[in-house]
Amino acid sequence: FMIIYVLESLTIIVQSSLIVAVLGREWLQVRRLMPVDMILISLGISRFCLQWASMLNNFCSYFNLNYVLCNLTITWEFFNILTFWLNSLLTVFYCIKVSSFTHHIFLWLRWRILRLFPWILLGSLMITCVTIIPSAIGNYIQIQLLTMEHLPRNSTVTDKLENFHQYQFQAHTVALVIPFILFLASTIFLMASLTKQIQHHSTGHCNPSMKAHFTALRSLAVLFIVFTSYFLTILITIIGTLFDKRCWLWVWEAFVYAFILMHSTSLMLSSP
Repeated sequence: FMIIYVLESLTIIVQSSLIVAVLGREWLQVRRLMPVDMILISLGISRFCLQWASMLNNFCSYFNLNYVLCNLTITWEFFNILTFWLNSLLTVFYCIKVSSFTHHIFLWLRWRILRLFPWILLGSLMITCVTIIPSAIGNYIQIQLLTMEHLPRNSTVTDKLENFHQYQFQAHTVALVIPFILFLASTIFLMASLTKQIQHHSTGHCNPSMKAHFTALRSLAVLFIVFTSYFLTILITIIGTLFDKRCWLWVWEAFVYAFILMHSTSLMLSSP
């Protein structure tokens, strides 16, 4: 399972690099990017960094390199939260572009979102920086706990530090809830719009527009599995019962990143 995980990670890294290279070359040629291309470039960079951080983090955990692990964990959490936000923004973009709702509030939101999309991307980066602060504090506390292992301990102080370190995982989970809810809301709106369009254009054949809608919906379905698998990973980490045996670490990581690989492949195939 370790070999499977490494192969999956390397494939994701190559795919992310290709997405960034292709869209980056297009950016240099036309000096302009569509909002979806901005998201895909940002997502490719974030996923590239996330995958390297994940590999280094897991190997340090497996070989008990605790001091190095503490420094890598904060990097993984940062790009993990940022990737969540970028995936959510991708579903929002699909929703506002594909949905056929004509309510004036929705049309106003569509106009504002498309016009301010670069600032929305910057805002997601700033939100990630803010939400990572508890993890950074927890990372510092973890290093302090490691340095106190061979020293006489003040049990009260140590207990408080360990309790705060546990709250770090809860804060990380909460930081993922908001983009997950945003993803769910966008998916529900998109599915409702697609259902309405299918009922309105039920002519017995599938036109190119409908094919594009179904392609986007399939990508969102894979993305939903990725989000769910991420939540399961975090919940299991908080509970802390499954990873007592090292072999389960690679089984679970191979399982989770198989879905991420599927989503990355789906994005490449569905992108023009």
